[in-house]
Amino acid sequence: MGLIVQKFGGTSVGSTERIQHVANRVIQEVEQGNQVVVVVSAMGKTTDELVRLAGEITSKPSKREMDMLLTTGEQVTISLLTMALQEKGYDATSYTGWQAGICTEAQHGNARITKINEQAIAGRLKENHIVVVAGFQGMSEDNSITTLGRGGSDTTAVALAAALKADKCDIYTDVTGVFTTDPRYVQGARKLQSISYDEMLELANLGAGVLHPRAVEFAKNYQVPLEVRSSLVLERGTIVEEEVSMEQNLVVRGIAFEDNISRVTIEGLNNELQTLSTIFTALAKEHVNVDIIIQNVTSDNRLSISFSIKTEDTDTTLSVLAQLKEVVGHKKVEHERGLAKVSIVGSGMISNPGVAADMFEVLAVEEIEVKMVSTSEIKVSTVVPHKDMVKAVETLHTAFELEEQDIYQVQK
Repeated sequence: MGLIVQKFGGTSVGSTERIQHVANRVIQEVEQGNQVVVVVSAMGKTTDELVRLAGEITSKPSKREMDMLLTTGEQVTISLLTMALQEKGYDATSYTGWQAGICTEAQHGNARITKINEQAIAGRLKENHIVVVAGFQGMSEDNSITTLGRGGSDTTAVALAAALKADKCDIYTDVTGVFTTDPRYVQGARKLQSISYDEMLELANLGAGVLHPRAVEFAKNYQVPLEVRSSLVLERGTIVEEEVSMEQNLVVRGIAFEDNISRVTIEGLNNELQTLSTIFTALAKEHVNVDIIIQNVTSDNRLSISFSIKTEDTDTTLSVLAQLKEVVGHKKVEHERGLAKVSIVGSGMISNPGVAADMFEVLAVEEIEVKMVSTSEIKVSTVVPHKDMVKAVETLHTAFELEEQDIYQVQK
C-alpha cells in the first residue's frame, strides 16, 4: 500500500459533475490499494467572484479579511467532494488548511508554510479514510487564517506529500503534462515524459504556468516525486524528478515566455557603492520585482543601469526613481513598454556554451531585436518586442527540434 497526494485545480472541480469525476479518479487510486490525500482549489471562477464581491464593498479591503473571504471557496469544494466520496460508499473526511495542521508565517495574501502538524491527517489515514484538504490556506501563530498566494494549492499538495512522506504527488490540471512550450501558442509543442526539478523550476519562474515555482522548490528540497497529469484524460503525464532517466543527451528541454514586460534605463547615476542598493531596496519596499539587470560605467565615471519589470509596475517604478533623484543623482530615466521575455531552458547547457550563440543567430535571422539578455547554467532569457514574442518562440522551438523529439543533441 502506498500513500498518494492528489491535487485538483479549479477547472477540475468547476462543477458538481466535475467533482463527481474527481471522486472517481480518487477512488481509482484507493481501489489500487493506496491511501489518498486530496488537495483541492476553489470551484472554477469562485475566487474571482469573491474578489468582485469585496470590490463592491470597498476599494481597499484589509488583507486579513480578504484571506477570511477567499478561503471559503476551497471550503465549499472540500465539502462537496467529501460528500461525493461518501455517497459512493467510501469513508472520507474534509479539513480546512488550519484543521490539516498547515502553519504559516503571519503574512496575509502570500504566506509561506513554516511547518505542518500532520497528526490529524495521519490519524484519519490509519482509519482508512480518504482525507480531503483545502489548498491555498493555513493558519499563522496568532491564529489568523492566511492564504499562500498564486499557485498555493500546488504548494499545499507538495508540502503535505513531504510532511506525510508520501510515495508520490500527482498534480491534476487541464493539460496532460509539461510541454516543450505552451501548446496554445505553438502547434508543434509536445509533452515531455520527464523533466528535472531544476529545469521545471526555471520554466515555472520564467512564465510556464503548469506548476507554481514554490511547489517545485518544495518538491526538490524534500525529493517529492511529482507527476503533472490531466484530470480529464486518462493517460500518463510528465514526471518531475531529480535526475531525468530518459533522453540524457538533451540540451534544450523547453521554451518559456512571458508578456507585459517593460524595460527601465537610468543614466548618469553616482558611481558609489550604495547606489544600486539604494535603488533596488526602494523598489523592493514597493513590491516591485526586478528581473534582468544590466550595468555599465560611462566614460565620465557615471553609472548607467537597465532592468526589466512587469509592465503593471512601471508607474510605481518611475515614481520611486523620481523620489530618489537627489540621492542617487541620475540625469535621465527612460522606459519602454510593449516587451516580452522568451527563454530556453535545459540542463545540458552547462556543458554546451554554443547554445546561446545558436539562439541569438536564430533570432537575428528572423530579424527579432534582442533588447536584454540574462543567463544561468541552464537557461538563456531574452527580452524582445512583444509583437515578435510568438514568432520567436515558434522559431526557436523549430530550431532546437523540440516538436520532433527530445533531441537537440551535443552532436547536432
